[in-house]
Amino acid sequence: MALFQRPAGFPAGKAREARLPALGDSIGSAQTGRRGRPPSGQLDPVRRFSEPDGPLYAALDLGTNNCRLLIARPQERGFRVVDAYSRIVRLGEGVGARRRLSPEAMDRAVEALANCHRKLEERGVERSRLIATEACRAAENGAEFIDRVRRETGLALEIVNRETEARLAVAGCVSLVDQQAEGVILFDIGGGSSEIVWLDLRNRCGARGYALTRFIRSWASLPVGVVNLAERHGGVDVTPQVFEAMVDDVSDHLASFHLADDLSAAISGGGVHMLGTSGTVTTLAGVHFGLKRYDRRRVDGAWLDDVQVTTMIDRLRDMPYEERVENPCIGADRADLVLAGCAILEAIRRRWSCPRLRVADRGLREGILTELMAADGVWARPSQARRGWKGRYRGKS
Repeated sequence: MALFQRPAGFPAGKAREARLPALGDSIGSAQTGRRGRPPSGQLDPVRRFSEPDGPLYAALDLGTNNCRLLIARPQERGFRVVDAYSRIVRLGEGVGARRRLSPEAMDRAVEALANCHRKLEERGVERSRLIATEACRAAENGAEFIDRVRRETGLALEIVNRETEARLAVAGCVSLVDQQAEGVILFDIGGGSSEIVWLDLRNRCGARGYALTRFIRSWASLPVGVVNLAERHGGVDVTPQVFEAMVDDVSDHLASFHLADDLSAAISGGGVHMLGTSGTVTTLAGVHFGLKRYDRRRVDGAWLDDVQVTTMIDRLRDMPYEERVENPCIGADRADLVLAGCAILEAIRRRWSCPRLRVADRGLREGILTELMAADGVWARPSQARRGWKGRYRGKS
């Protein structure tokens, strides 16, 4: 399978900054501890290496719910975030029923993308990849919208297929895979689709970090995400019956996962953990830790056991809508979507029960940056990388 070949009605203007990586955050392929930090006594290599004159790379992910931008500079085994932007745009609102992007949703997205363009220009970004996902894939006028974006903002967005989306999700999160794991179920719960990947690591032979992207065994992209699932079943007043209906909806799509029984057998042998990247799992972790304000440093890389995940899902199911709105880890912009995300997670857990879940506050954007930097060889040898940064990579896009 060629999946992992190395690459040659929402108020406009409402920003969501809570899940942005802090400026200066380092994200790399070094093995991390239980909360995303290096194990005790191990120096984090990304903090020993700095190239202040190195090029800036950018990744933009325009999804069904969010428009997100990340700008970073390479470091020894990863990169350091220098700027970030996130805004809820709900581009895919109503696409499931109408098969078209609405004028209001497109206006919200164009406004956010214009802000992204300004950041790219101000920062002098030299390498970038700007992608659009399920909302633009599913909408009949998705290509027309991409043309409008180019005309009005100057940004050239690329509508990626589901295979690419799954690959990028893995590339962005593999640094959080446990060193001793024999397998990982990696999932990315999006607004309009959800990607699930099985990494079979029984023959990993010490490989870790980006090298783990070679160990894909099976993958699937489900046409269900938090936005379209909530639109079909309701996301405000979610009764136990409605929640179970959402779980059943997702379970029907999971039935076609390739090699599902082989994955179940691998789980029964032990050594398999889940790795989740989405607002759903970061919300569960934030609520679990009782955070008064969302803190990425506490959440990214955190481990939750099976009992803790069940407890948090049950707690969110019991929360009235108003309480979800007031919760600092949920807020008004996610209060009607978080239970749909919990239903997707619950369907995955019922199909493949794992004792541990690792939380990733990273994903497609980090995957894009990782692939761009790997393709440019910035981590091959420091001396070569430094020469490349000041010469042959300048101006590439």
